[in-house]
Amino acid sequence: MRVRDAEATRRNLLAAATADFAAYGIAGARVDRIAAEAGVNKALLYSHFGDKLGLFDAVFRMHAGAVVEATPFTAEDLPDYAVRLYDAAVARPELIRLAAWARLERVGTGNLVTDESASAAKLRAIADAQRTGFITPAMEPQDVLALVIAMALTWSCAGLSYVATPDDSPADHERRRQALSTAVSRAFAP
Repeated sequence: MRVRDAEATRRNLLAAATADFAAYGIAGARVDRIAAEAGVNKALLYSHFGDKLGLFDAVFRMHAGAVVEATPFTAEDLPDYAVRLYDAAVARPELIRLAAWARLERVGTGNLVTDESASAAKLRAIADAQRTGFITPAMEPQDVLALVIAMALTWSCAGLSYVATPDDSPADHERRRQALSTAVSRAFAP
């Protein structure tokens, strides 16, 4: 009798779902294709995640959580935070595509990320940095955060100009990091 490793099954499903959702979006992703790629039957997929939207949410949370963990927020050094977000977007283009699909198909307005505690902590940190003179008080904290994120994603697949990839030359990445750091530093200086 073959015993299934539930955690390995879950990881395989998340990996297969990441690829499918990133490529085709929520509406275009197919449970049959995901299950086949993961080497499981659809019933097992449903038992782990409930439905396709539950699977998408799990995939999105997993990738967003990994980026948040890899790019700790420091309000007193927004340029460094922006550069680390740039690097995360280059390293994890699937998250940017998942976020774009979530915005298009799921959360049309308001906050895309539903972890209000993480957002609230960042906004408090920005407000504190504004009070202590690290960031201009001329903008609301939520606008500062939104602009920093948008600037960091300028070269991502969500951007409207050139899309950076890990295969770009180190000199190109460094040039973009420097430009981003300078722009963020100047934009939010007190």
